[in-house]
Amino acid sequence: MSDDAVYAPKYVRIMEALRRRIKDGTYRIGEPIPSEAMLGREFGASRPTVVRALNEMQLLGELQREHGRGTFVKAPPSSRVSDSSRPGLAVLDRQETSASVRVLEVGRRPAPNSVAMLLGLAESAPVHLRRYVGLYESIASELVSLWAPLDVARAAGLDQEGPLAVPVRELLTAGTKERLTRVDERLRARRPTDQERESLSLAEGEPVLSVLGSVVDSSGRAVLVVDLALPGSLHVLEDSFPL
Repeated sequence: MSDDAVYAPKYVRIMEALRRRIKDGTYRIGEPIPSEAMLGREFGASRPTVVRALNEMQLLGELQREHGRGTFVKAPPSSRVSDSSRPGLAVLDRQETSASVRVLEVGRRPAPNSVAMLLGLAESAPVHLRRYVGLYESIASELVSLWAPLDVARAAGLDQEGPLAVPVRELLTAGTKERLTRVDERLRARRPTDQERESLSLAEGEPVLSVLGSVVDSSGRAVLVVDLALPGSLHVLEDSFPL
């Protein structure tokens, strides 16, 4: 895959298509957009995927969803949507709520080899794990595991049991006193683990897209590893490269 490759979940593709149509005047401010069912048929997407796209755009102030009436264009597209195509970055900027996440476990665990290598630690060194299921309209859409060195987790407040009211990026920056400079991500398709299959209610034989990302601060230290498992039926890959 090229350096310019873009990971694009299905919900992001729907968002980008709707934003293009708002920009070109197909859908004008104050007018309704197609129903969830129509968008699902057009993009070959499940209802949770369509709902996630519309909810994200509503959070950005671009759409207004009204129960019993539909979804309406509220404002011109925001420039912030590009972050949604980067899974690790999206996790850093997410504000957790009891409706959007189901926390599975929080505590001290031995670091798996892949995590230890990214954090620059010895294999099985103690680290802090925060694991939750991301929910969209009560549907499990992703399994998120956040691995941090013990000192970072303690300083940033990642050891809270419930949903984090403040995005992880802000907690890390405030706790470590360092600016976050980049996220290095690696992506592969694989068979799910038993926990992933159960947590995400995967169909028999359904694969997951695994995203493993390390978050690096301005001192060059990896302060967090983001490990995502995404249902293969809800996400796609896109790549663009010059010929």
